[in-house]
Amino acid sequence: MTPDPLSENQSLPHSASELSARIRDKAGRLGFFKTGITAVRTLPDPDHLADWLMRGFHGEMRYMERQAAKRMDPGLVMANARSMIVVAMNYFSGNVPVKDPLKGKISQYALGGDYHTVIRGRLELLLKHIHDIQPSAEGRCYVDTGPIMEKVWGSQTSVGWMGRHTNLVARNCGSWFFIGVILLNIELEYDDPAGDYCGNCSRCLTACPTGAIVAPHVVDAARCISYLTIELRGSIPVHLRPLIGNRIYGCDDCQEACPWNRFAVRTEIPEFQPVKGNIAPDLVPLLRITKDEFARKFAGSPILRATRDGLVRNVAVALGNSGAVEAIPSLQEAMSDSSPLVHEHVEWALNQIFRTGSRG
Repeated sequence: MTPDPLSENQSLPHSASELSARIRDKAGRLGFFKTGITAVRTLPDPDHLADWLMRGFHGEMRYMERQAAKRMDPGLVMANARSMIVVAMNYFSGNVPVKDPLKGKISQYALGGDYHTVIRGRLELLLKHIHDIQPSAEGRCYVDTGPIMEKVWGSQTSVGWMGRHTNLVARNCGSWFFIGVILLNIELEYDDPAGDYCGNCSRCLTACPTGAIVAPHVVDAARCISYLTIELRGSIPVHLRPLIGNRIYGCDDCQEACPWNRFAVRTEIPEFQPVKGNIAPDLVPLLRITKDEFARKFAGSPILRATRDGLVRNVAVALGNSGAVEAIPSLQEAMSDSSPLVHEHVEWALNQIFRTGSRG
């Protein structure tokens, strides 16, 4: 059998420029709309992270403290890493206003399948492709699951810039995209940073319901609704509950306010199409959901991260904010929930409706 010349050529070393071009081409065919490449080094502004941690803006995310050194220096994550590949995948499926207070609002990124699984699988295919054409290549893939500051490194490439809301923004599509990273042990051709195009705009700061964006590029996670409804495992601070509205998983207000998102286009990734029932779900049925039902309903969804008790806690807060007296019977029934966390927030919701209820 005659050997395939292309297969033989693929096993030969390639120049940094050629290999980088082939990586970008393959990434595009895998569904990543942008690919940036930068050299592995320490964070360009490590004091920013250190100050953020010192001020307690990470809330109860203690892993941020434990992994601080690695977050500041990717070389501590992979000792022989030389290059970092940053890829972006669009998840935007269209803004859907949720005006009915008895329906919940779920963040755009969680309407479809779990991005960790989707992007990780495609990153691994990209890494395999790199190894096929450069057998000496070794790498590690990260999708918001390790001590890699994806957004910061993305801002060091052509992918985009760090918006004032601390989300990465790309000129051609806004900020509705996921980021994946590959650490690689070989040198590549590196990008010039995209540049910062926020200017003096402060719409995201003004739009934040809880004032969590305390300064441009600085978010107090302990006030952020995404943190409160997803990462926080305990009680939501009482003074912040009324500000959550009907948001039961995450918050998109800062991104919805960003002028650059006028360029957003709908994703073509099948896995990120909204799952039936995730857009404006009825709150009352979710108040009654059991752990088994929660696991089945949200299988393959990032919503699992909130846990059943956490999601029902959020639903109780949303119902309390609805002022809907018709929710009272269901909330009273939920007072018998076995979770002390749920019980506490249901009691608050009932008191809230009794004080402010106006629907009959």
